[in-house]
Amino acid sequence: MENNWFNSRKAAQVAAFFALQTGGRINLLKAVKLIYLAERKFLGEFEASMLRDQLVSMDYGPVNSKTLNHINGMALNPDGWREFISDRENYHFSVARPDISVASLDELSRAEVRILSETWAEFGGMDQWQLAEYTHKHCPEWEDPDGSSNPIPYSRVFKYLNKTNPEELEQKILLERKLESLLNT
Repeated sequence: MENNWFNSRKAAQVAAFFALQTGGRINLLKAVKLIYLAERKFLGEFEASMLRDQLVSMDYGPVNSKTLNHINGMALNPDGWREFISDRENYHFSVARPDISVASLDELSRAEVRILSETWAEFGGMDQWQLAEYTHKHCPEWEDPDGSSNPIPYSRVFKYLNKTNPEELEQKILLERKLESLLNT
C-alpha cells in the first residue's frame, strides 16, 4: 500500500519545474538526478526535506524512490501526479499541459522554488550521464548497490552535509512523515 505521507502532487510539481526548464520535456535520468540534488541542497540549507521521499542508492546514483516510481508509472496512488506530468515516453516525460508554468506550481514554497532554480543553474547544463557521474563522485551517501537498490538514511546525508546532529534531523523528518500520515487518514 502506498504511504499516505507522500505528496505525489508536490513531487509532480518538482518534476514539472525541471521539465519546464527544458521546454516542457526532460530526460528521466536527468530529472531524477536534479530532483535528488535539489532535495540534498534543501536538506543542507534548511535541515528539512522538501519531499520526505525515501532516498535510495541505485546503479546510476542516489534517487528519490517514490518520485522515481511515479515517473516510471509504478505508483499505486498517483493522486495529483497526472495533473502535472504526462506518462513516460521512452526515456523522457513532459508536463501534462501547455498551460503549466512555474507560477502554477502551487505546492512549492518560494524557498523550494529558489532551491530548484539554484539547482538548475548549477547542474542544468549537464546531461544525464554527467549528472550520474557527478552524484557518484560528490554524494558520498551513495553506496554502489551492485544492480539493486539500498536505502539511504537521511542521517547519512546529514552526516556528509556536516550537520552536528544527523540522527535528530532524520527523526524530525520521520516524525513529519508520521504526522502527515495521521492527517491524511
